[in-house]
Amino acid sequence: MSACPSLPMSVAAAGGGQGVGDLDRVPAGLVGALAAVTDPRARRGVRHRFAAIVAIVVGAVLGGARSYVAIAEWGYDLPVGVRVRLGLGRRPPSESTIRRTVQAVDAQALDRVVSGWLATRCPSSSAPAARRRVIAIDGKSARGARGPDGRAVHLLAAFDHDSGVVLGQAVVDGKTNEVTAFAPLLDRIEITDAIITADALHTQRAHAEYLIGRGAHYVLIVKGNQPGLHHQLTALPWAHVPAVDITHDKGHGRVESRTLQLAAVSAGIGFPHARLAIRLTRRRRASTGRWHTEIVYAVTDMTWHQIRADELTEVIRRHWSIENRLHWIRDVVFAEDHSQIRTGAGPAVMATIRNLVISLHRLAGASNIAAACRHVGRHPNRVLPLLM
Repeated sequence: MSACPSLPMSVAAAGGGQGVGDLDRVPAGLVGALAAVTDPRARRGVRHRFAAIVAIVVGAVLGGARSYVAIAEWGYDLPVGVRVRLGLGRRPPSESTIRRTVQAVDAQALDRVVSGWLATRCPSSSAPAARRRVIAIDGKSARGARGPDGRAVHLLAAFDHDSGVVLGQAVVDGKTNEVTAFAPLLDRIEITDAIITADALHTQRAHAEYLIGRGAHYVLIVKGNQPGLHHQLTALPWAHVPAVDITHDKGHGRVESRTLQLAAVSAGIGFPHARLAIRLTRRRRASTGRWHTEIVYAVTDMTWHQIRADELTEVIRRHWSIENRLHWIRDVVFAEDHSQIRTGAGPAVMATIRNLVISLHRLAGASNIAAACRHVGRHPNRVLPLLM
């Protein structure tokens, strides 16, 4: 069924050749929220709303578009009614208009607005009432993109374990690393009583103090970048510590078992607010029949009374799932590492939009993002419920 009968403004108001001033009423949903982002273009000669251009990009990526050309082609194929709902006139923006706009926009400001709007679409906690919200912090480089300094564009994301929604993303300054982007990213997210998980790079004393100051909890992996702490953990008498949780998984041609051991360390471990030391032993058998054993150490500020052993095992396991629930999808479904969008703010902006698209599909109940993109791509009207 056409979207035209329910249009909030007449189709005639979207006549070809009209300027931005002819569409004074701001559409609802994402398009309305995007009005808060500063338009990077000069006012002279502007024919399309900035928010509408970004909405076209989001809609096209929801349908699986990967390039500026594919985005422009998707916009040209839209029925007039759908264009009006997205805040456009009869004539869609050209590929060059889309490209110049995306390359010039403030990627950080766009992500803040997009993340804020997305937060209104999902519950404050997607976890069951009996469980805390768990947020993974992890970074990824867009390998095909290079900043002005010649380095790959690196992005740090906050990812909700349960819903699979991306809560925010920050561009990592090429002169530093992920560590400096950790607190600014979480400043934009409500983390009171949430559990923050991160890999060994973020096992920093300042990060622990920051999280406790925000009323959050942490589960941080410990490796060689914290040699003193790592030595303290490995030196604990684990041989005499009983296993508190053992799990087994089988699938994809391999068998995996996980054994969790916990030791109270309220004193004697040199890390702020640490209460439990964690040793997780993972044994995997692939189709070759050979077993591989890996031992992971971690620390948490929570006590025995605040989290169960099986919950802690699941928290650590789900932290690693960000690789296949987010990064793998951006690489394989949207070909991020092979993208030809390489200059200006384009890589960071498109990564934010891909995060948004993945989150919207998941909130709509999709378990297969590639199939969800194909479903939307087959009929443009299907994009409207996701953006409104």
